[in-house]
Amino acid sequence: MSATPDSTLANPEQLIADLQRQLAEREAELAEAREQQAATAEVLQVINSSPGDLAPVFVVILKKAHALCGSNHGALFLCDGERFLPAAMSDPELLATPLRQGGMGSDAPLVRPLLAGEPFAHIIDLTLVDHSLARAAVAKGVRTLLSIPLRKDGTLVGMINAARFEVHPFSEKQIALLQNFATQAVIAIENARLLTETREALEQQTATGEVLQVINSSPGDLAPVFDAMLEKATRLCEAPFGILRTWDGERFHFGAVHGEPEFSDWVRRRHPIQPDRDNSPLGRILQGEQIVHVADVSSDESSRTSTGFREMIMESGLRSSIMVALRKEDALVGTITVYRQEVRPFSDKQIALLENFAAQAVIAMENARLITETREALEQQTATAEVLGVINSSPGDLQPVFETMLERAIRLCEADEGLLTNRDREEYEITANR
Repeated sequence: MSATPDSTLANPEQLIADLQRQLAEREAELAEAREQQAATAEVLQVINSSPGDLAPVFVVILKKAHALCGSNHGALFLCDGERFLPAAMSDPELLATPLRQGGMGSDAPLVRPLLAGEPFAHIIDLTLVDHSLARAAVAKGVRTLLSIPLRKDGTLVGMINAARFEVHPFSEKQIALLQNFATQAVIAIENARLLTETREALEQQTATGEVLQVINSSPGDLAPVFDAMLEKATRLCEAPFGILRTWDGERFHFGAVHGEPEFSDWVRRRHPIQPDRDNSPLGRILQGEQIVHVADVSSDESSRTSTGFREMIMESGLRSSIMVALRKEDALVGTITVYRQEVRPFSDKQIALLENFAAQAVIAMENARLITETREALEQQTATAEVLGVINSSPGDLQPVFETMLERAIRLCEADEGLLTNRDREEYEITANR
C-alpha cells in the first residue's frame, strides 16, 4: 500500500505561504516584545531620574499603557485608605467632576472585585452596569474598561485603568502588559515612600542636632532655644503658626511664637494667660491630656464655647492644630502648639515629631534650671565669702561689713534699693543705705 504524499510537500506554494505567515507573526511578536521592553526601560529611566516624584512616572506609564494596550483613555488611582483618588489621567475631561473631586468608593464596579482579591476587573460592556459612575463614563463615550490593582505586600494601594470607546475586550497579552505597568507603578510608589522617609528622617535629625547646638551654645538662656525649636517644628510639620508657652502653676507665660508679625504681636500682648479648665486645648492640657489634636475647628465644640480659643481662631485663621504638653515627671511645665490655616489634620509622624521637640524643650528648661540654681548657689557662696573677708579684714569695725553685706544682698535679690538698720532700744538707726 503506497503512502499518501504530504499535502504540504505536494503544494510548495502553500508551504511558502505558511512559512511567510509564521515569519510575519514571529516578527510582529518580536517587534511587540521590543516595544514593551523599550517602554519598560523608559519607565524605569523616569523612575531613576525623578526620585521621589511620582507625577512624571505615572504620566509615562499611562502613555505607554495607552499605546501598547490599544486603549483610548487611561487613568491611575491611589487609595487614601477609604477612597481611590485620581493621581494621573490621559484625558481629565473624560472623568466626571464628582470622580475627580471625591474619587471612587468601595462600591464602585471597578473597585469591588479588586478589594475581593481578584487579579483584575474587566467590564466588557459598561452599558450593562447599573451604577452612577458607570453611567457617567458611558455618557463620556466609554464602553469597555479594564482595571489592574496596585498591591504592596497584599495591600491594595491603587489601580491602573484602561478604557475603550467601543465594546472590545482586552486580550490576555494586553492584560498581562498592563499588569507589568502596575508592577512598575508599585515600585515607583515604594521608592518614593522610602526616599520621603529617608529625607524626613534626615531633616528631623538635622533639626534635632541644630536645636541641641543652640542649647549648648546658650546655657541657661531659653529664648534662642525656644525660637529655634519652634521654627524647626513649624517647618517640619508644614504649619505656618506656632506658640511655645511655659507654665508656672497658675499662668501660661510667653516662650516663643512663629508666624506673621501681626499674629506674633497679638500673642505677646495676650500673655500671661490664666486659662479656665474648660474644653479648650489649653484647658484639656490642664486636665491631664498629653496631646490635643483639633482636626477641624468647625466641628470642635470648644471653638464655640471657649472665648480664648475662639479669639485665637479669629486672630490666626486657625483651622487645624496640634498641642503637646511639656511635662517634667508628670508635672506640667508648658505647651508647644502648631497651627494650619486649612483643614488638614496632622499625621502620626508629625505628631511624634512635635512630641520629640516637646521632650527637647523640657530638657532645655531643666538644664536652664540647674544652671541657674548652680550659678545662684555659687553667687551666694561667693557673696558670703566676701562678707566674711571684710569681717576678717575689719576687726571691730562694723560699717564696712554692713555696707558689703547690703550691697551683696541687693545684687543677689535683684533689688534696686536697700536699707540695713540697727535697733537701739526703741529706735532703728540706719547703718547702711544703698
